[in-house]
This record gives sequence, C-alpha cells and structure tokens, in this order.
Amino acid sequence: MKSAHFNLLVFPLLLVTMTSFGGKAQQKSEKPPNIIFILTDDLGYGDVGAFYQNQRRKENKRNEPSHFTPNIDLLAASGARLTQQYCNAPVCAPSRASLLLGVHQGHANVRDNQFDKALADNHTLATVLRQAGYATVAVGKWGLQGEEIWEKGSAWKALPLDRGFDNFFGYVRHVDGHEHYPKEGLYRGAKEVYNDLFNISSVLDKCYTGDLWTAYAKQWIVNHKQSDIGEKPFFMYLAYDIPHAVLELPTQAYPAGAGLNGGIQWKGEEGHMINTASGVIDSYVNPDYALATYDNDNNPATAEVSWPGTYKRYATVVRRIDDAVGDIRHLLIDMKIDGNTIIVFTSDNGPSRESYLPNNYATNEPTFFNSFGPFDGIKRDVWEGGVRMPAIVSWPAAIPGNSVVTTPSMFSDWMATFCDAAGIVIPAESDGVSLLPSLTGKGKQRESTVYVEYYNDQKTPNYEEFESGRRGRTRNQMQLIRLGDQVGVRYDIQSANDDFEIYNVVADPKEKTNLAARPEMDFLQQKMKERVLRLRRPDTSAVRPYDEAFVPAVIRNNLKPGITWKAFKGDFPWIPQVYTLESSSAGQAIELAPSVLKKVESLLVCEGYFKIPEDAVYTFSIKAKGKALLRIHEATVIDADYGYDSGASRAGIIKLSAGVHPFTLYYKKGTVPTANFNIYWSGPGFKDQPIPATILFHD
Repeated sequence: MKSAHFNLLVFPLLLVTMTSFGGKAQQKSEKPPNIIFILTDDLGYGDVGAFYQNQRRKENKRNEPSHFTPNIDLLAASGARLTQQYCNAPVCAPSRASLLLGVHQGHANVRDNQFDKALADNHTLATVLRQAGYATVAVGKWGLQGEEIWEKGSAWKALPLDRGFDNFFGYVRHVDGHEHYPKEGLYRGAKEVYNDLFNISSVLDKCYTGDLWTAYAKQWIVNHKQSDIGEKPFFMYLAYDIPHAVLELPTQAYPAGAGLNGGIQWKGEEGHMINTASGVIDSYVNPDYALATYDNDNNPATAEVSWPGTYKRYATVVRRIDDAVGDIRHLLIDMKIDGNTIIVFTSDNGPSRESYLPNNYATNEPTFFNSFGPFDGIKRDVWEGGVRMPAIVSWPAAIPGNSVVTTPSMFSDWMATFCDAAGIVIPAESDGVSLLPSLTGKGKQRESTVYVEYYNDQKTPNYEEFESGRRGRTRNQMQLIRLGDQVGVRYDIQSANDDFEIYNVVADPKEKTNLAARPEMDFLQQKMKERVLRLRRPDTSAVRPYDEAFVPAVIRNNLKPGITWKAFKGDFPWIPQVYTLESSSAGQAIELAPSVLKKVESLLVCEGYFKIPEDAVYTFSIKAKGKALLRIHEATVIDADYGYDSGASRAGIIKLSAGVHPFTLYYKKGTVPTANFNIYWSGPGFKDQPIPATILFHD
C-alpha cells in the first residue's frame, strides 16, 4: 500500500511548482529550453568513452583495462563535447559553489575545502532561471547549506529552497554523500535524505542513491509536465554523489527498458520507494566487468588475472551513471520534449583515490583506468587532470551533433549561457560569458575567464604515469590562469612574485615542457602575475600569500579628463552585463555624480580610470536609490545588486598601486524618476569624500 510518504513526496512538488513563479522574463520569440544539468562526483575526464576510454579500448593493450559509457557517448554524438572546459576548483564544495553562483574562485564565498559552508545569498542558477519563468529543482548532493545544527530547518540558512529552487530531494550534508545506502549505512553509517524540509530516510530501504536520484528526477519531470503549468520550462540540477567516496554497488541490474515506462521507476511505497529497492544491497557487479581480466605484469607469457574488486566496482558505478543518462534521455523522447531540452553532463573535479572499502580491497588508484585521461593530476591538483572536465552539451534544436568545442571555458560560464538560452539578461555580478556562440556556431564568442585558486596541504600522487618533476610534489597554495593556449600554474606559492610555470596545453596537454624560462615568455609571465591580482578579491576565510599585494596599475597614454557613460532602456530584473545590449544614449561627463549624469532611463554604465596617487589601501562606498555595482579591473569591489536595500551604504576595500586603474560602475535606477546615487572613497590621509574629478580619466 502506498504510504503517506508518497503523498509527501509528490503533492508538495506539484504545489510548489505551480505557485513559485515570480518576475517577468525578457520576451524571446523561441520557446525557452528546458535545462538539465547532470553533475557527477569525482568522475575523471578519462572515464568517459568519448573523451578517452574508447581510444584506450581501441588500442587494446591488455595491461591497460578500460570501461564503457555507451549512453554518455550517444549524448555526446547528439551535441557537443567541450574538450577544454575547466571546473572552478579541484574539489567539490568550491567547484559547485562557483557553478551555482556564476563566479570564479576569486569571487566565490566558498573556497578551498569549506564543505557545508553556506552558499552566498546572491544570484544562483536557480534564482535567475526562476526569474525567467522556470520551475526549478535540485536533486542529489548539496553540501552548501551552512554548518549550524539543524532543528526543523531553522538553522541551515542556505538550503536549496533558500537559493532559488522550488523543490529539493537529496542529501543536505556533504559527508552524507560518502555513503550510498542512506538507511542501511553499510560503510559510513546511516545518512539523511530530505524531500524539501522533511527527512524521509526511514522509508528508503535498500535505496541506492545513484538510482534514487534518477527515479525522483524522472518522476519530477513527469509530474511537472502533467501539471497545470506543464508548458513552463524547467531547470533541474541533478547532482549525483557517485562514483565519489565509498564504491558501493547497486542491488541489481539496471531495469529493462528506459524512459516513461522502463528503466528506473519511482514507486513511492514505504520500504520499496523505487523499483530497485529489493535484493541484496552492495551486491551487483555489471557482467561486462564481473569476469574481466588484464595483463597485470605486462607479460603476455603469463596468465592474465582478474580485475581487483575495487575496479569492478568503479566500472560498475560509472556504468550505472551511464545507464541513468540513457534512461533520462529516453524519458525526454517519450514525452516529446527532447528537441528543446538542454542536457549538460560533466563532473565536479578530477578523479579521486577514495574508496572507503574494507582493508581486504585494493586501494582505489585512478591509474587503473587512467581516469585522468591524457593529463597529469587528480582531484585536489590544478594540473589539467584535476580541473579539465568531460563536459557534454546536447540541445538538438540548436547544437549540431558530433560537435567539438575547443574554446576554453569554466563552470562559472554556465549561468551566462543559461540566461542567454532562456532569453534573460546576464547578471553583471557574474564572471561568466555565454557559450552559445561556440555551441551553436552563431555569433561571436567572448573570451572566458579561466582562473583557479585552491589550497591543499597534501601532495600530487607519485604515479609513474605523471611527469617526474611533479610526482610527490607539495601542493599547498595553488593557482591556475589560462590565457589563450597557455596555462600558468603555481604550486606551493610563497608570494605574488612567484613565477608561473607556463605550458601550451593545446600542443602539450600533459604539461611536459615548461616554457617559462624562454625569453619570449617574459611578457606573458608578467601579464599572468598582474591578471591574477586584478581579477580577484581576498577572503579572510581563505587567506592567500598574495592577498596583501597591491593591485598593479595599467599603462595608458593620452588619457582625457572625465569618464564615459552609456544609458540603456529595459525592464531589467538585476544589473545586467551589457555587452549584448544596445545603448539608448551615450556621452562623457567630468565626474561621477547624478547631477552630471542626467541621461538615465533604466540603467547607467560609467567607465573610465581612477588615477591613484600612491600605493595604499583605499575604501570605496556607494549609496544608491536603486542598485549599483563597481568593478575595478575585473574585481567586484562593491556588489549592491542582489538583496541590496535601496539607500543603504555598501563598501569595498582594495589595495591599489599608484597609477591608473580601469573601473566600471553600474547603476540601475530605482523607483525614483531621476538618478540618485553617491560614490565615495577614502585613503591615506583623507576620510570619506566624493570621488574628485581630478582622478577621473577615460580613453
């Protein structure tokens, strides 16, 4: 008999979906696409057939085992492989935070290893898409809720429901994602699965989370499309907790068929919530791998041996993800919504060494399948193997099949991309750019900011597959910056003056040849050192050895007094990026004051340079009737957009070297008929005062 828990799981889902829309999306002639973002956990670039495993299998070296991802490969064939996309950090919490917030790690509030830290209360993928008229749901692993003890939802301040999602079904805590049978807790103890605010773990007998998330995701899509608002687009953030952590097995083979009437199905019965909640937990090995053997000593004269159980498990779990991808795609086809649905498939960071299995199992080393692909590095490294992701995008209505996109990009570009697809403006606070020009072949692609900063006190593994100079290398403070084909990498950073190692990762993806010592790289070396100081903001919860460095000025000749401005008309829900917008008027002004800048219709964007008199710490502050945002170079110094109380003071502190520094000031008019904002600064020897015209210049 179906329990009350089934009603709990389905009826609130429909009710919230039908009542949660707010705001007005920008009008667009095409119907906005549904969006499903599938994020796996610790799946390496080399684990996906279309990126690496198929080539490994084709070479048929018996000492190099391989596994299969046929459904993921079909997804790639239906759309585009992004062969040069990076995660924003090589571990889950900061990587996911940057993805959801649309900002790189120089701006994200979750950095390093800050598991369970509350995601910033700012624009997220869900808030912007809900504003565009989408129903939003998060399924699976969260881990960004805040660290407080939870009592009836009153202390966790950053649950998915607080960050733009209408519905949530999954693990709240990061550590819960280390166990894949939440009720039985076979290896890591019992865990808690939440449906919105309700812990429903007690009825999840024998529910393998890889199947549980798939079943719920499918049922949610069906329920949404059959609801009164079924014509509305939806955004699903489907965050699997596998193959991460304990390598637990499913209970049984993936159910026959796929889609609406086959594959994994939601049943909603206590103790039998999904159709694979039976049999023996942690028992099923995919038959493709159960009897697999390999040449363990690379000697054809000796008998092959069976794969260690650890790797049979790993391959089985990856295949389970693959089956789920095929199942979900089939559902979209059955419901006739596949053509206008974007599916993104990727992983949060490089492959890991974790397995959490008993001591009689072999340790899990990503060298068995070369899960890091043609690169060096794993999870927690900023070598390519730790941060280059197996990203696939399918959108049959707009993206040609069998495409390969080689444009460098980052997770923080997905917010801009989805806003573009949904027909709504991109928040100016986002560091990302839309990838639709590269994906569709239409329009001009803007350059993405590919930047990583991260701390880990361990070492790069001593794998013989890696270049000798980085085996066992101390990590500590690390950075990565990509400019064109060149990647700059710093390990164990001591100061802002440390040189980057420089690699051409297009010609040399394994990063064998450090180009930094070549004289022709001196300019690029300096450019990298300056860029990484200009694009980020320090965070006291993640202190860096370069935090105290002064942001370097730029060299500009023949500057003119004053600033330039552009005004834009539009019903903007937030301060937008304006590179795709056409201004309604433009001009020059001698100072940053509303009395001078009279031509404000909806949005005003002022650009110019601050001429800073001396190396010092400066404070900038804004009071605006409306909203405002200030960037100096690429760094967001003041964000008075999301959640800003009109008229309140917002300030930012920045260390600037003497010289000229480019700035962009955005002002979005509030309810008052004329512009009303004030911007102040303070510095060595002077307190808050309006920014004087004497320090303002423009090209």
